[in-house]
Amino acid sequence: MSRNLDIDQIRTFVAVADSGSMTVAANLLHMTQGAVSQRVKRLEDELDCLLFVRKTRRLELTRHGEQFLVKARQLLRLNDEIWTDMTGRSLHGSLRVGVPYDLVTPLAPVMKAFAEAHPKVEISLVCVASAELSEAVNGGRLDVSLVEYVASEAIGEVIRVEPLVWVTANGSDASRKRPLPVSMVDERCAFRPVVLGALADEGIAWRTVFESGNVEATAATVQAGLAVTAWLASTVPANLEALAPHTAGLPPLPEFAICLQLPATVAPAAQEFARYVRKSMSNGTATAHGRIEKAAT
Repeated sequence: MSRNLDIDQIRTFVAVADSGSMTVAANLLHMTQGAVSQRVKRLEDELDCLLFVRKTRRLELTRHGEQFLVKARQLLRLNDEIWTDMTGRSLHGSLRVGVPYDLVTPLAPVMKAFAEAHPKVEISLVCVASAELSEAVNGGRLDVSLVEYVASEAIGEVIRVEPLVWVTANGSDASRKRPLPVSMVDERCAFRPVVLGALADEGIAWRTVFESGNVEATAATVQAGLAVTAWLASTVPANLEALAPHTAGLPPLPEFAICLQLPATVAPAAQEFARYVRKSMSNGTATAHGRIEKAAT
């Protein structure tokens, strides 16, 4: 006998999984905390398994919960796409898109294609650090956002995983200097604590050459040979060089995930924009030379 999943329960489950909190999910869904808890409990009863375990400060997914989350996102995405397609409504209104500074250029073709296909949607772009973008999505100040996380700590839908690499100017000896001259984009940049932590673990002294919210200014200091920086492999400009850690005397850096984050209640324009992001930016493997190689299909 076939059984049917409840879309409202699924949406509630995903909201709790993304936020790690029944209370936060309740605020996002405009529900009471008790109602959210009941929906999750009912879903667990129907699936006959625990989906969450409570840790010190947040709810975490069980193994069954992690497996279910992947399918739950697919189900919600398909549900929302079908609803948009079948109602035949022309997309209109405003769309608030968030993006870290370093992903503005990779996102530009997505925004162009979306704007051409949906001219009645007014797009506004917010560029700040990933931590602020995540807070803005959860607070309802953004409709959709790309957010960067260390891959092992990713929150939201992972679009792509790629290495974080050391970057220097061609022929520069900045990576050999001690203390190491470092140029970072912003104090709240997701890369900053990882980079400085890796240097501390290796006992490598460092000094800040430049910190700004401007990617171009950071690139200029690196291009001038004044400092090194760390960027995602796919974002390294052609006029700069991605360093192999073992040859540069620098510690290896972890992989980062580019995640797509949406509020619990997704507007049709945001859902469609997310589809464009997936189509353009997923299913690729970043190389150490700043390009994306598409996976075979």
